[in-house]
Amino acid sequence: MLNCRQVLQIGLLTILVDGCAASHRGQATLSETAPQAVSASQTTPDRLGLPSAEANAIASTVSDALDLFGPIRPEVYLYAQQLATERQLPLKKVLAILSRARYNNTVARLILTPAGQKTRRSWRSYQDRVVEPKHIARGVVFWEENHRVLERATQQYGVPASIIVSILGVETFYGRHMGSFKVVDTLTTLAFAHPEPAKPERVAMFRQQLSDFITLCLRGHIAPEVLGSYAGAIGMPQFMPSSIMHYAVDEDNNGHVDLVNNVQDAVMSIANFLKQHGWQQGVPVFAPVILPPDPSNLLQGGRKPTTDWPGLQKAGASLLFTATSEGWQQKPLGVIDLPEEPHGTTQYRVATENFFALTDYNRSYFYAAAVADLAMALEKQRRRDRSHRRANRPTLQRALASDHPLQSVPMAVEPIRASHVPQQEPNAEQAEPLSH
Repeated sequence: MLNCRQVLQIGLLTILVDGCAASHRGQATLSETAPQAVSASQTTPDRLGLPSAEANAIASTVSDALDLFGPIRPEVYLYAQQLATERQLPLKKVLAILSRARYNNTVARLILTPAGQKTRRSWRSYQDRVVEPKHIARGVVFWEENHRVLERATQQYGVPASIIVSILGVETFYGRHMGSFKVVDTLTTLAFAHPEPAKPERVAMFRQQLSDFITLCLRGHIAPEVLGSYAGAIGMPQFMPSSIMHYAVDEDNNGHVDLVNNVQDAVMSIANFLKQHGWQQGVPVFAPVILPPDPSNLLQGGRKPTTDWPGLQKAGASLLFTATSEGWQQKPLGVIDLPEEPHGTTQYRVATENFFALTDYNRSYFYAAAVADLAMALEKQRRRDRSHRRANRPTLQRALASDHPLQSVPMAVEPIRASHVPQQEPNAEQAEPLSH
């Protein structure tokens, strides 16, 4: 009598004989693309497609496809069958990607919420790690180097360049730190061996992310070997696979979305995400409002604004003396808190719809406020740099005609003090990295 493993092996052998692949057709946004697979001959390894050797690796040995956490588990096999059927994907290639996965204990440890441990939140510490000289200096350079695509993003989606640059700085230090975990290992670990099995909604969410990851791989948009965060976020903007499916933009229209290497795709994808989540053009992230001495009773919580300017005025709020309308007075507003628990204090701000659009990118108030503050710092530094360049233009012209031009031109950017770049490790102030 055949045992379970033998039955699965026979089934897999049948699949290996009958599997086939469909052709690939690129689109401007991935959400508009019908589920299709990619043939090995249509991709090249350096463009993050599915490498041709890998696409057929499963055909060489059945044991490779049976090596997910050891022999393949029935639930994983059934999951692969269902995914292939629902999305019209070749089952043998779905199994080929799953066969790469290995359980990652570090991922399971990092994603786990420590039981009984509560670290005091510190807005000042979080802000200091983000709004600091290295992020500002490098961000201004990134802005100058990519100003054309940033201008196009602002024109098309209404999202300021400073916000887009700030998000890239907070997420990956402008593409320099995109994560070191194999995404296929991360998502398969969390989908089938989640350290908190009592939270079925988390397992379901990661299985959805794994399904979208596999689909993207077979469409040629992601390499199965791609690295990312310990939660499975990918590329310069740290999009989860489902966000890549729905919001990623193929800016150069080459039929391939590349958030790892292509700055244009990354910039436009961030702008599209924020626009689709309610970003309002011309509205600030925070309203220029002075709140009453104790605004704690106005605190709303949540991720949607629930009050308005007339309501805040009745509660004792007033405009800053230099404030202008900027369109926000007719929009929904919300009072948010940024606690400094080690000192027993809290900073309160009046947030617009654009703040809450940022919390759809990452649900943490700290994150959204830090993005807004870094964006303001970037704008200020960029204006200062341009002012320096205009003021020093005659000096530069004279210096170019002199024997020592480089020694004759003053620095346009202030010296950078030593600081550190936030690590990929989770911290008490950071929200769960699953919101985008």
